[in-house]
Amino acid sequence: MEKIILKNPHITEKSVSLSKMGQYVFAVSKNVSSTEIKKEVEKVYKVNVTDVRVINFRERKKRYGRSFSAAKLFKKAVVTLKKGQKIDIISQ
Repeated sequence: MEKIILKNPHITEKSVSLSKMGQYVFAVSKNVSSTEIKKEVEKVYKVNVTDVRVINFRERKKRYGRSFSAAKLFKKAVVTLKKGQKIDIISQ
C-alpha cells in the first residue's frame, strides 16, 4: 500500500499571494519528511523544488459545553519552486 504524502493544496488568501512569489502550500501527512515532500511534488507536478518548509500544527483543546475535545493536528508544507516555474493549482 502506497503512503499518501500530499493530501491537497491549502488554498487561502495568504497561500494565493505566496504562489505569486513561487511558493505553494500543501496539506501533507503528519509522518512525512521534507525530502519525501520534495520528491512527491517534483514527481506529481513535474517541477524543480528548491526549498521545503514544514509547519506542524498541534492538537488544541476545544470546549463544547461541559466537555473538551481535541481539534485535529495537521501539517503544512510551503514548497518553493525554481525561478520561472509555476503550478496551476486552482484548475486542478
